[in-house]
Amino acid sequence: MAVHFLHTSDWHLGQFFHNHDREFEHAQFLNWLLEQIKEKQPHALLIAGDIFDVINPASSAQRQLYQFLADAHELAPHMQTLMIAGNHDSGYRIEQVQPLLTKFNAKAVGIVGRTADNTLDLDRLLVPIYDQQQEIIAWCLTLPYLRSAEITGINEHTHNSQNAISYLHQQLIAEAKARKQPHQALILMSHAHMQGGETSDSERPIIVGNEEALSTALFDEVIDYVALGHLHKPQKVGQPHIRYSGSPIPLSFSEINYSHQVIEVRIDPEQNAEQRFQFEALKVPRTVELFRIRENLENLLSKVKALPTGEIEHLAARHFLEIEYTTDAPPPVDLRQQIEQALPPNRYRLLRISRIYQRQAEDQADSSKIDLAPPTPETLFFNIWEKMGYSQDHSVQQDFQQLLVEAQHELAQKQQA
Repeated sequence: MAVHFLHTSDWHLGQFFHNHDREFEHAQFLNWLLEQIKEKQPHALLIAGDIFDVINPASSAQRQLYQFLADAHELAPHMQTLMIAGNHDSGYRIEQVQPLLTKFNAKAVGIVGRTADNTLDLDRLLVPIYDQQQEIIAWCLTLPYLRSAEITGINEHTHNSQNAISYLHQQLIAEAKARKQPHQALILMSHAHMQGGETSDSERPIIVGNEEALSTALFDEVIDYVALGHLHKPQKVGQPHIRYSGSPIPLSFSEINYSHQVIEVRIDPEQNAEQRFQFEALKVPRTVELFRIRENLENLLSKVKALPTGEIEHLAARHFLEIEYTTDAPPPVDLRQQIEQALPPNRYRLLRISRIYQRQAEDQADSSKIDLAPPTPETLFFNIWEKMGYSQDHSVQQDFQQLLVEAQHELAQKQQA
């Protein structure tokens, strides 16, 4: 029997976009997803990490998740919901409510975990998927975002992160092979940055130089499908069965042109290689659009006036707008007021107006942008580093990024204490 499931990831519930919450957009997505579940009645729903936007999500974001799980269970009681922690999530937090999740036929895997004798706890990472007759039709290998502190120092094979990640994949896949029956599929769900994956500027910058990106060589050929989370653009990585579902809503202006989707997958292990795997991209309707205007100051107001018109009653449903303009002369002091007056009424939320300064040097233009957004820990550190007279050093960048990841993880643990 074929296993039928939906693959989604990177919901980022609770996200604030330039101080505007996304609760309305997430509600529209979740309602749409409930309709898909009701119609398609899959065996499983896979959520491949970054369920929340921050490790300590607001109560409204948590309520949105748990209400969705309750509604989904009512519409498809046999469906299992399997979710893993991403780098934005607290693995301990999402596991704490497992007694509640069990009532909705859901399971969360937030950390890798170890046994009493300090070996990898593979049992908790191998989750069976059942059909309506409670027969196992697939195994899901669940790999939450892999933090160095959780997977290193176990034995001689785990001295550093790279070796530990390789060892973990080898051990988990070997155990899955041992349990797998001929009629059962193997699905690996992971929250990771894979080599060759295309990123956007909304993924948290936790890496430098792309060196930590993982290779698809980690995935044995026995794996029927790899359900990835972390990168927000829907894409395959190398092979059709290794895929990022992408985020369901645009999380930055760099994602304006993304075709957000949930992937519907069917796997029949008893078919030949060409027929065993089928998938369909289910396009997520976009309820709030992102508009960006890039124009010189002379033509800016006419460009603003030309935007689509029509009032939108609810503020949370109005479209987002970002404006970038160029000028060689100082802008008028009432520029924002002029732009707001030129905007079609009650349709847009003006997030940011930024000026791009252009300096011409022969046939080259070097552009720099003034951005009043709060600085990140990375920009603060490297700005101070340069002001102290030090040059950019790749090893220092890597060390800082590793310290930042460990600090975020330690903070999450303290908040759970």
